[in-house]
Formats: sequence, C-alpha cells, structure tokens
Amino acid sequence: GTSHPAYAHALSVLASCYHAVGRFFDACDCLEKCLEICEVAFQKNHANIIPNLMNYGNVLRSTGDLAKARTVYQRAIAIHELNFKGGQQARQLEKCKAEVDDLTDKIEELESSMKSGLLDDMPDDLVRKHVASADVESQGTPVIVFTDIGRDVDDELALVLLSALKRKHILNTIAVITTLSPQRDRAHLARGSMDAMGMPDVPVGIGSRGGVAEGVELEIYGSDYSRPSPCIFESGMELMYRALEAVPPKSAVILCIASLSDAASFIKEHEELFVSKVKEVVLMGGVVSTELGGSLIPDSAYNNNCDISSARFLYKRCQELGVPTATLSRWAAYGCPIPPKLLDEIAKTEHMVATNIRSVSKLSIDQLWNKVILHPDDPRREKLPNRCDISWFCRTFMSKGEISKEWTSSVWTLVKKLNMYDPLAVLLCVPAYRATHFDWKTKVVNGVPHVVVGTSERDTGIKNRLSLYNEYASLFLYAFQESLHK
Repeated sequence: GTSHPAYAHALSVLASCYHAVGRFFDACDCLEKCLEICEVAFQKNHANIIPNLMNYGNVLRSTGDLAKARTVYQRAIAIHELNFKGGQQARQLEKCKAEVDDLTDKIEELESSMKSGLLDDMPDDLVRKHVASADVESQGTPVIVFTDIGRDVDDELALVLLSALKRKHILNTIAVITTLSPQRDRAHLARGSMDAMGMPDVPVGIGSRGGVAEGVELEIYGSDYSRPSPCIFESGMELMYRALEAVPPKSAVILCIASLSDAASFIKEHEELFVSKVKEVVLMGGVVSTELGGSLIPDSAYNNNCDISSARFLYKRCQELGVPTATLSRWAAYGCPIPPKLLDEIAKTEHMVATNIRSVSKLSIDQLWNKVILHPDDPRREKLPNRCDISWFCRTFMSKGEISKEWTSSVWTLVKKLNMYDPLAVLLCVPAYRATHFDWKTKVVNGVPHVVVGTSERDTGIKNRLSLYNEYASLFLYAFQESLHK
C-alpha cells in the first residue's frame, strides 16, 4: 500500500529520475511524501531515514533553498550520531558534514551579496526553473510548441509525434506552452502526457486564454495521467523567453497548433529576441488565397478565429520582419485522412496515452457533432467557423450522405475518416519530410519566402496520401513502443 516502506523507496527512485532531468520541485514532492512514510513506518530517528534525507537535501540545494537544505543535512548528521559509533558509516557522515560546510559558505556569500545590493534585481526566492541549452547538431532542430491540447486528440498526437522525432534527434522540443481557456488544465494534461511519452525534461508553461472571454472555459477531455506539477511555468511567456535565449541564432522553429494570441504577444514584447533566434514559424491554420494581394492574410480557420486580431498581427509582422512562415491548411489534412482503425492499432500497445486517445476520439467526434448542429450564432459552438455545418461534417468524417440534425445516437459508428491536422504540421517542421510528402505555394514578401500547403479542395498539397499515412503511422507506433521500453 501507499504507507509501506517499499512505496517510499519507489518515490525516492522517482525523485532521483525527476532530479536528473531538472524537475527539482517534483523531486521535492516525492521525497517529502517518502519521508512522511518513513517517519511513521520506522521508529523515531531510525538510520534508514538518513539516505532519503541526504537525497532531499541535495534536491533542495538544486531548487535554491540552501538554508532548508543545510537544516536537512544537519538532521541527517544528528540521526547518524544517534545510531552509529565512531568510524561506522564514516563516509556517509563525512559527506553530510561536507555538505553542511559548503552550504554554510554559500549562504554567507549570498547574505554578503544581499547586504552590498548585488542581488537587488534577483527574485526573493532565488529559485530557477530548469531550461536546458539546445545543441542543434546533436539534438535536432529546437522547437517551441503552442498547443490547446485537450480540445481534440490531434494536439496530443502531435506531442506523440514530437516524442518520436526527439528520440531520433530530428526535432528537439524545448518548450510546450498551453493556450486557450482552461489553459492551466491543458498544462496539466500536457505535463502528464509528455511524462508518459518519455519527455519529462521538456518544460511546460501556462499561456493565455487564447482569445476566450473572461469567465468562459472551453471543453477539455480528461485522462488518468493529467497532473499538476510545481515545475510547470506559471508564465508561458517567461518560458519561451528562456527557451529562445538558450538556442543559437536563427535555429528555432515556433510551432503554432492553437490560438495565435501568445505568439503574437511574445513578438510585441520581445521582437528583437524573436527575430534573432527564430528560423521559421510553422502554423496550423490557413490564409486567404496566395494569388491575392502582396502579402499573406489569415483566413477564418479555427486557430486564427480564436483571436483574429492576433493572427493578423503575427502574419503581418513576420512578413515585415523577414521571419519565414509555413502554413498548413485544413485542405492538407483533408487530403490525408486516417481511418479510425489506426487508433485501434496504437491502442493495442496498451500505452495509457494511446488507449486514452482512442477512447477520447469517440467523445470528441460526438461533441463536435453537437456543436455543428447548433445555430451559427450559438455561443456553445465555441468559435467554430460558420462553414462547419452538418454538410461539412458529413463530407469531412463520413462516406455517406447527409444525416439529420435530429440524429440522437453516437455518430462515431458512421465515421470513416479522421483528420490529423496537427501531426501534419509537425512533419512540416522537418525539411526532409516537407520535401518528400508536401507540395506548396510560395509567396515571397520582402525577399523572404512564405510557404502555404493546401490552398483548395483540389490542391491539398499532399503528394502521396498512402506514403504520408504510412510515415506518421509508423512514427506513432515507434513513439509508443519506445516509451514503454525505456
């Protein structure tokens, strides 16, 4: 049970894993629970508690709480002296005393610096959440992702695909920022999903409401692995700033598979950093015909429509600043639908993320149907474009004629195809996949090319539907299988 010393040991091992990938506050949580169990399971000041206290002190040091770390090591010393005679477990005692001496020196240095005013600009808690530097050559292209995970499953499937490409050192996801109210719940889902997929070292930040009115919260599906974490950045903007600071010039790809509110805000606040570090912005959305006008203008795609003013600003400013964009439209997704059986195949891995995606897909389709049948002005449509009506739903997901809005059973049994919008946008981030699987139109603005994949129902931008399907289906299976084995 959860009060057994074996469970405490498991928490200690998990804490070591979190500590190794920079998730210091999660490690603290695990060790605090571990110590609570040990204090009850063993007699007071039992020697078995010492190793866990040492681990706890080490993690506290990493969080910047030096005073508490020293207190924990001092307690470990006191327990050691109660349980062992001189010379017994001498190395353990020496290490604890060395840590106390070193921590005392560092605390005195900090106190001296504070008195001289050298730390006036630093936060009071001296805590730094971890953002690793990015090595493009060995780890792949650094990618920062804006997602509204939990709205439908293709956002989570995009993260699955990113985990596969991270393992292959093709794309290196360095930050994930959740947007669209309830953005905090989306961060919890992203954190749990990425932990399960073997990406515990990738930081998650909480973005904005994504254009959703104050007091309104859109739907988000549940999962057993969605979890809060003290390592989640409260400010997605701060996370993006730190992530971009850590990459070489003109190396990062910004992947927007959600509302463009946060990306636009970042450009407004940190334009110089954005221009110096970003190689390309890849967007799941759409633009008005590339043949019209001298620049690209966002259309009524859902992600654009969430905050159309931000979408217009982002496209306009990227073109003015000479930052390339690559837009994947709904037409591309329609050009490469997947059969529902793929979700059955990935669920056979028995990976908890795969099985949840499979069960949630049915719920998501039914929820979409319930929005589609509403009047175009009904707020319960949650900014679904007016073109998304019953006729559109039947063309997009079914291979039979239109059904009545009075249909009361689940529409899942009628679904013959699903559209993978966001995973295709992930593949578009990789030059080799882009050249192999996509055709595109190019709009050159101020001498900089801007790519659009899928400009109409006839021009989907998909070269070979079967080849592309096989590509991402194999990557999905690889991601789930590898995360179970390692």
